[in-house]
Amino acid sequence: HLMIDVAAVRADTPGVANVDHFNNAGASLVSRPVYETVALILKEEYLGGGYETARAHDIDLEAVYTSLASLVGGSVDEIAVVENATVAWQHAFYGMRFQPGDQVLTTTSEYGANFVAYLQMAERRGIAVNVVPDTPAGEIDVGALAAMITERTKLISINHMPTSNGLVNPAADVGRVARAAGVPFLLDACQTLGQMPVDVGEIGCDMLTGTSRKFLRGPRGVGFLWVRQSMLDRLEPIVLDHHAAEWTGRSTYELAAGARRFENWETMIAAKIGFGAAVDYALDLGLDSIWERNSYLASELRSGLGDLDRVTLHDRGAVQGAIVMFDVDGVDPVSVRDVLYDQGINVSYSTRDSSVVDFDRRGVQSLVRASVHYFNTEDEIARLVQAVAGLVR
Repeated sequence: HLMIDVAAVRADTPGVANVDHFNNAGASLVSRPVYETVALILKEEYLGGGYETARAHDIDLEAVYTSLASLVGGSVDEIAVVENATVAWQHAFYGMRFQPGDQVLTTTSEYGANFVAYLQMAERRGIAVNVVPDTPAGEIDVGALAAMITERTKLISINHMPTSNGLVNPAADVGRVARAAGVPFLLDACQTLGQMPVDVGEIGCDMLTGTSRKFLRGPRGVGFLWVRQSMLDRLEPIVLDHHAAEWTGRSTYELAAGARRFENWETMIAAKIGFGAAVDYALDLGLDSIWERNSYLASELRSGLGDLDRVTLHDRGAVQGAIVMFDVDGVDPVSVRDVLYDQGINVSYSTRDSSVVDFDRRGVQSLVRASVHYFNTEDEIARLVQAVAGLVR
C-alpha cells in the first residue's frame, strides 16, 4: 500500500470530503478525471448534438476497447462494451447453445442474477444446474469440480469474487480444470476488476464479464464482455441489430467481426468514454499496488470489527479481498446501513435473495457489507468501527 499516493488519489476524489465511502462493491466514488470526461461529452452533446459529438470522439471511443483489452490481457476484437455486467454476462450465458440434459457447474456463492438465469434455462431447455461444493476454507473446491465434469458438462460458470462474501475464488485453478476437460469457462469478474490484477491468459477463462461502476470507479450504466477469439463462433448472439450484424441483402446478414456482434447500436457515449478513463486511471495506479493496499485496508477493517462484542464477521476463503461482511447482534442490517449513513458513512447490505445457496448454508437472512478501496484511510476505518461499536453499547 506504500506504492499508492493516498493523498493524491484522495485529491482526485472530491467525494471523500463528504462521505466515508465503504460501498465500493456497489458503486465506488468516481475520480475527477472520470467525472470531467463524462461532463465534457455531455456538454458537447448539449451544445452541438449527440451524433456529431460521437463522430468528434471516434478515436476516444476506440481507445476504450484498447484500455479494456489491456486491463484483462485480451485483444481489442475480443471486447464488447454493453449496458452493464449483467447484460454482458447474459450475452455469454444465453448465447450458449444448450440442449436438454446439458450440465452447468457453478459455485455455492453464485450471484442471484446469474442463478435465476440458470433456473430459467433449466425450465426452458432442461439443463441441469449443479453446485460444486466448497473447500473447508470456503472457496470453490477445484478437485470436486473436476470430479463432477461429465460429457454432458456444457459450461463452468462462477464468480471471481461473490457480491456478499469476501473470498476470491481460485479462478486460474478452475481454468486449468476447464481447459483439461475442454469445457467453456465463464468468469463473472465484476467484483475483482479494478481491485486486483485479472489476466484472461493466466486464468484460462473463455468469457469474462465486468462492470464500470464498482472497483474500476467508472460511471454507472456501462459494462463489458470479453470473449476469447476461439469461443466467438460457439456463441449464438441472443439479439441482433444492424450494428451487431450488417444487413447485406433482402434475406442475408453478416455478423460483425469479433465481439462487437454482442453490442447494440445505441449507447451512452459519455459513459462509455468515461469507462475508458476509469480503466486508464486504474492501469496508471497499477493493479498490483491497488490489490496490496485493498488487502491491507480490508484486513484492518476485519481486525477492527472482529474486536467488537456482538459483531460477527462472515467472510470465508483462503484469499480475501475488499468486501467485508458482518452482522451486529440484535440490529437489522438495513438499520445498520441507515444509522451509519446518518453519520456520513456509506455501507451496504446483502439479503438472502442475492445468494440463496450461500445464505441458507450460513443460516442468515441478511448481512452488512462494507467494501474498502485504495482511497480509504485508517482514520475512516476507525470511524466506521467506532460507529458500529456505538450500535451495540
